[in-house]
Amino acid sequence: MLITAGRVLVDSGTYLDDGAVLIKGDSITAVGPRARIEEQADTDVEHVAFPGGTVVAGLIDAHVHLAFDGGVDPVAALHESSDETLLKDMRRRAEQLLCSGVTTVRDLGDRNGLALRLDEEIAGGTTPGPRVVSAGTPATPPGGHCHFLGGEVSGVTEVRDLVRRNVSAGAGVIKAMVTGGGLTKDGPKSWQSQFTPEELQALVDEAHQAGLPVAAHAHGTDGITAAVEAGVDTIEHCTWMTNDGFDLRQDVLKQIIDRGIAVCPAVSPHWEMLPRFFGEERAAAMFDLVRQMADAGAKLIAGTDAGVQRAGFDGLVPALSFYAHLGLPNSRILDMATTDAADALGLGGTTGRIAPGFRADLLVIDGDPLEDLSVLKTIRAVVAAGRLHEPGTTAEQR
Repeated sequence: MLITAGRVLVDSGTYLDDGAVLIKGDSITAVGPRARIEEQADTDVEHVAFPGGTVVAGLIDAHVHLAFDGGVDPVAALHESSDETLLKDMRRRAEQLLCSGVTTVRDLGDRNGLALRLDEEIAGGTTPGPRVVSAGTPATPPGGHCHFLGGEVSGVTEVRDLVRRNVSAGAGVIKAMVTGGGLTKDGPKSWQSQFTPEELQALVDEAHQAGLPVAAHAHGTDGITAAVEAGVDTIEHCTWMTNDGFDLRQDVLKQIIDRGIAVCPAVSPHWEMLPRFFGEERAAAMFDLVRQMADAGAKLIAGTDAGVQRAGFDGLVPALSFYAHLGLPNSRILDMATTDAADALGLGGTTGRIAPGFRADLLVIDGDPLEDLSVLKTIRAVVAAGRLHEPGTTAEQR
């Protein structure tokens, strides 16, 4: 397949005008000026032209939960669904993500390995959707955050066993619920730590021995500190909570930056409503904490926590507007949802960029996202692993 367009975003903030991308199978084979790439293409290659369009790398949502429905009570909905019903719903959510321009997601906790089954279907071409990097069953102590997903563990031996089971099942990341969270109404508070240092270190060591990164759900300052000390690879939420407010520890933030630990704030698509829920002062403090991390040089990556309360599966672009609100340049925000996210997921050598040898994960839009991020919603086509998906068509029509 040959895709030509008015411009191609080939690097951070860098356009190639009147460009072309040549695809064979699921990979990009050539990128360059349209005239030169057209000469390299076989005469019978499918040519898809977007003269006024812009081609960017497919977007990455680094924090989703496909098993949750994004409604007012996603936990209750989960309990009410059989695995087969749940998998059917997850297929629909995956297609919704794809249609919004997302070609890779990191699923950070599901039930009974359903996200792994879904990824196999997508990779096999039987179900449309983004590539799914799945954590499988997240680790949590008895009665801990998201205990209902089946990952309750106590002690170093059980922690290591759970990691090994996830590795054997095909997980691409290991998830640790280092602190409590609001989704688990009967569990520890969001700022409260859940693991001993020995348990957390065992989890990280076991994952790294298997070559997998560790994503740490950590709201509380103490939990964030413990996660950094244990050597995790990404910190999810990273809200620096205490029992009576917030406490961003500059020494810990410096370690996060120096060690290259990525931070996924998992901003809600409806972030503008947060002052209504938390109060103006508290919401402003939460926003400022993200700004401080960004200004200090922390590697932020884009994620939406899709599936939790009121977080649907088409909200990545609205969530990105949060970072524009903080004053980050659009080129950096796009990197957060492409190159930087790919690096944090361990996929920096295969996706997140438009270059020869990379997976053919592309988004074709109208307009200039370096000037206006909202044009990421003006989708003309999505290419995932070399498969073309056009808006307005369903799986049955394709």
